[in-house]
Amino acid sequence: MRIIDGIEELKSLTGEELGVSDWVTIDQDRIQAFADATGDHQWIHVDVERAERESPWGAPVAHGYLTLSLLPKLTEQIYKVEGPTAKINYGLNRVRFPNAVKSGSRVRGRTRLINLEQIAPNQHRGTFETIIEVEGADKPACIAEGLVVYVLD
Repeated sequence: MRIIDGIEELKSLTGEELGVSDWVTIDQDRIQAFADATGDHQWIHVDVERAERESPWGAPVAHGYLTLSLLPKLTEQIYKVEGPTAKINYGLNRVRFPNAVKSGSRVRGRTRLINLEQIAPNQHRGTFETIIEVEGADKPACIAEGLVVYVLD
């Protein structure tokens, strides 16, 4: 994990890759738990036999939003900004799912800082691009532009 010493150091990293997370396995149990939590039980996610027979991937695949929901887990392994009293998820500008994540695949995040701007006397908003890669795949599973507000004392 990269430790960043405050907002000024973070700002100096604009445009740079901050790092890469560890690999995380997306197994069928995780996919099923996500389906149960969200009520999205589409067969391409939860019916293993049918997905192996009929889906274009030859296996069940993770929900796109399951992949997206890994952003906090992945980015907390990549970097930490010391100094702010709070780090607030402000939302997303853009999200794309260019590739499916087959059950049993491993994914990891790769994050870069796009922009950091002061939005109030004690607040800065960072825009981060995170690419969620699938091990062995040519295309990423997800490309997300997330927004984080840092609150200073």
